[in-house]
Amino acid sequence: QVQLVESGGGLVQAGGSLRLSCAASGRTLSIYAMRWFRQAPGKEREFVASISWSGGTTTYADSVKGRFTIARNNAKTTVYLQMNSLKPEDTAVYYCATARVGDPLVTPLGGSWGQGTQVTVSS
Repeated sequence: QVQLVESGGGLVQAGGSLRLSCAASGRTLSIYAMRWFRQAPGKEREFVASISWSGGTTTYADSVKGRFTIARNNAKTTVYLQMNSLKPEDTAVYYCATARVGDPLVTPLGGSWGQGTQVTVSS
C-alpha cells in the first residue's frame, strides 16, 4: 500500500560520500517510521538506520553511527540517508522500508520495501 523508490547509489572512493533518497507514495499515512537496510554479497540483510515519521527520532546501527545521517523532507514524502566517510565494508544494496506500529525496527520484517540501490565503495 506504500510504494518506495530508492535512488542515489553509485560507485564512490573510500572516504567519500553519497546521499541516498527514498520517495514514498500511496498510503503514507500508515507510516510509523522509515528504515534503511543493506545487504552485502553473501550476507543477510542488516539494519542501518530508522527515523520516526512523526517525531523524527533516529536510530542507527553501531557500524554507521557518526558517519551516516537519516533525515526526512518537510512534506514527509522522502527519506534520505547521508553517508559520509564511506568504507569498502559499506558496499551493499541499500533498501528503504516502512514500519507500521508494532513492526520491528532493526530486523528486516514487516512494512513495504523498495527495490534497492547499489552502493559500491572502492579502496
